[in-house]
Amino acid sequence: MRARRGLVVAGVAASVIAVLSGCGNASADAGAAGSTGPPTGELTVFAAASLQGAFDELAEAFESVHPEVDVRPIVYDGSNTLVAQLAEGATADVFASADESTMAKAVDEGLVTDPQVFAENTLVVAVPAGNPGGVGELADLADEGLTVVLCAVQAPCGAASQQLLENAGVAVTPASFEQNVTAVLTKVVAGEADAGLVYATEVTGEPDIESFVPEGAADVVNRYPIAALDRAMNAAAAAAFVAFVRGPEAQAVLAKHGFGAP
Repeated sequence: MRARRGLVVAGVAASVIAVLSGCGNASADAGAAGSTGPPTGELTVFAAASLQGAFDELAEAFESVHPEVDVRPIVYDGSNTLVAQLAEGATADVFASADESTMAKAVDEGLVTDPQVFAENTLVVAVPAGNPGGVGELADLADEGLTVVLCAVQAPCGAASQQLLENAGVAVTPASFEQNVTAVLTKVVAGEADAGLVYATEVTGEPDIESFVPEGAADVVNRYPIAALDRAMNAAAAAAFVAFVRGPEAQAVLAKHGFGAP
């Protein structure tokens, strides 16, 4: 089994895009749309930050099913950031978003054609172990004496957080808006925040975090779509990976990581 380590990209640096744009050429011949037989070559996946734990595991499982395919270290970040990178020319074969509205932007940009939902996720309130801020309900996040961090509204986790708070009539002034849900969780784990809104999947198996499901969370559900890029260098492997993620083996892995079925 090949060793795997995900890459979380911070920002849309031109140098990063240039590097990514130069990758994947080795798979062009083997993964051409008209090729026959099992997929081969390299596969580049861009995925929402909240998918990191599950997708790192799925990449290894996919390679075991398709040993002639090498899944390159997956690029993780906020879905909106990834769409911006792809629109500016970054090369990838597959894109998985944390919500349908961000995937719709990818469709509008002419990046993908036929996205398919493969998982669902909901929000929880995460606090450091021991809950030093005494946070017990969603309304507590409005307490000006607490340090609260949220995802930026442009990110799917941020849009969901704002919807949850608005539905509950809770006004929060966060200490910071983070680019993706991983950054929110990192601040809570480090004790730099008393609370943050993150996906339920982020706290699964996390020993330094306590969490609770706030009232109204069931009404704010993120549906995760996946699609092969229209300009994928390895179209055969991209199609196989999308099918794999939506299949029973991958769905069991996603469930283990706390994702709901679509």
